Amino acid sequence: MARAAQHGGNVLEIAERHGLDASEIIDFSANINPLGMPDSLRQAIVDNLALAERYPDIEYRHLHRAIARHTQTPVEWCMAGNGATELIFSLVAKLAPRRAVLPVPGFAEYRRALERIGCDIIDVQLNEADDFQPTDALLSVLDEQIDCLFLCTPNNPTGQQPDAALLGRIVQHCHERGIALIVDESFIDFIAGATGLVAMLADHPRLYLLRSLTKFYAIPGLRLGYLLSADIATLDAMRCDREPWTINAFAALAGEVVMADDPYRVATYQWLAREQAYLFDALSRLPGIKVWQPAANYLFLRSCSAALELQQALLCHNVLIRHCANYPGLDQHYYRVAIRSHEENRTLVAAMTAVLETAALWEPRHG
Repeated sequence: MARAAQHGGNVLEIAERHGLDASEIIDFSANINPLGMPDSLRQAIVDNLALAERYPDIEYRHLHRAIARHTQTPVEWCMAGNGATELIFSLVAKLAPRRAVLPVPGFAEYRRALERIGCDIIDVQLNEADDFQPTDALLSVLDEQIDCLFLCTPNNPTGQQPDAALLGRIVQHCHERGIALIVDESFIDFIAGATGLVAMLADHPRLYLLRSLTKFYAIPGLRLGYLLSADIATLDAMRCDREPWTINAFAALAGEVVMADDPYRVATYQWLAREQAYLFDALSRLPGIKVWQPAANYLFLRSCSAALELQQALLCHNVLIRHCANYPGLDQHYYRVAIRSHEENRTLVAAMTAVLETAALWEPRHG
């Protein structure tokens, strides 16, 4: 029996469940760059099809050098993986924390990785009153009993980027108490000019940064991410323990090519600057929903209607958004919406308008 979907992008599963044609659904549930795979990579794959005929370099030397150049870090601090998810599980297994803190809502795989090793998990609720941002109250939870903290910046699913000064205090607080701080920066590339916490790695060897290449460069089918840390001993131990060839040859090639594709990066920022502003403004004008200002390529929203099942209603318009009811700390009224092309975003706004207008007609009147 297949496990129930815990992530976006499950178009086929949703279509089969509701008797729809998957090819006609516009997928706003997965936060993938709508510009698609870079042309530079498409051509590189065509030119290198023979890579399938031999094993990849078991050390992925060229890929790790490319990551080091891209992040301006020593190559020894870099470890590529079969998506960031593989690295979440392998890092947690190697660190073996006993008691970890998880701000909620957050990405489901942190919890699954911690539960797999029997770690005690303490949830810290991110509150709507604080725009689902961590506050200094988080520091008081990080006492001597805690040995691991996960953060996601920007957060998934809320799309909020924590205050830089607070992040600095959290890093220092964890450093002073020997707490492993694992920061998921999978969407940091969508923030133009952002470098995340890379500059803090040298002085904080218990800081671990997770990055994804599949979202920004629209290659989720290839599965590629990387881990950065100055904790060379842990990274070396992870390399020794991992199965060989977890990254296929075309994914390794992708990493080498896309991180050097500056025109694609510029085009992405130009698209996102336009469409992020358009979609946030358009959805914010609609009655019946609350929308949070996004930091990356997706928006977080809440339906104000107790009865409206927004995902189900939008499927009638062949539009799929991400329901967030299965995130700890959220209920059935919260949703996540990817930012896509202008035409697709207009389709979403039109569908959302129609759904909310219909829902308003059926809302019970009081007074």
